[in-house]
Amino acid sequence: MTATEFNSPSAVGSGTAATDKFKNERVSADTSPERVAAIAKDALSALHKVILDHNVTYPEYRVLKQWLIDVGEGGEWPLFLDVFIEHAVEEVLARSRKGTKGTIEGPYYVANAPELPSVCTLPMRDVDREQTQLVFGGQVTDLDGKGIDGAIIELWHADADGYYSQFADHLPEWNLRGKIITDSEGRYEITTIQPAPYQIPTDGPTGQFILAQNGHPWRPAHLHLIVSAPGKESVTTQLYFEGGEWLDSDVASATKPELILSPTAGDDGKNHVDYNFALDPAGE
Repeated sequence: MTATEFNSPSAVGSGTAATDKFKNERVSADTSPERVAAIAKDALSALHKVILDHNVTYPEYRVLKQWLIDVGEGGEWPLFLDVFIEHAVEEVLARSRKGTKGTIEGPYYVANAPELPSVCTLPMRDVDREQTQLVFGGQVTDLDGKGIDGAIIELWHADADGYYSQFADHLPEWNLRGKIITDSEGRYEITTIQPAPYQIPTDGPTGQFILAQNGHPWRPAHLHLIVSAPGKESVTTQLYFEGGEWLDSDVASATKPELILSPTAGDDGKNHVDYNFALDPAGE
C-alpha cells in the first residue's frame, strides 16, 4: 500500500491520540503556591505587554479566544506546546547537564515499546525494508567514558511518509519503535530506516497559526531517543542528518549542532553511522 492509498492522519486524529496518551499519564510537579504565583504573574505580564505594544484590537482578541478553543477541541495542545514551547523548557534542563545534549521529546513518544537486544532491527513493514536502511551504532557511557552495561535506548521515528505508529491507523502498533538494551560494554547496533523530513499536521489550529504568519510546518528528518541507566540522569534527544532539509529552520526550534549525524554508505547498500551517549550522574 502506498501513501496515496490511505487517508492521511488528520490534525484532529493525531492530536486527539497525543492528548489521550498525555492525559493518561496524569503528571504532577512539586511546585509551591508562591512559585506558581510568580510564574503566572510574569507570564500574564508578558502577554499584557505584547497586547499593549502591538495595540491588539477586540476583533483580534476574539479571534485569539476562538483559536484557543479550537486548539483544545482539536486535541492539539500537546502538538502546539511541544512544537513552540518545549524547546525553551529543555534549555533550562540543559544548564545542569554535562553529558550528551538533549532536545525536545515531542508529542509522539509511547512507553513500553518492545524490548530488543543490543544488536537488533526495529519492527518494520516490508515496505519499510524497501527504504534506505540505516545501521545506527555506538556506546552509552558515563561522563568518564566507561561503558554502561544494560543501558536502555528507547528509539522511535516516523516512516518514510512522515507518519508515526500509534498516531496513524495504517501503521502496525510498534512500527519503527523499540527499547534496546546495551551489551556489557554499553554498545549497541540498531538497524532501521533513514527517515525523511515531514510536516506537522496543518489542517487544524496549529497549522492555521503557522500559515497566518507565513511560516512553514516542516521538521527535518530525525530520530527520537531517550537514553537511561540506573544511577544516571536520562537524556531525551533527537538526532538529525547532515545536509538535510529544514535543519536551519526547524518549525520546532529543536536542532543543535551537536546532534547532527553524518552517515556513510557501506558496501552492504546501507547507511552507517555511530553516535555515543554520555550520561550524567543522577541527582547532579
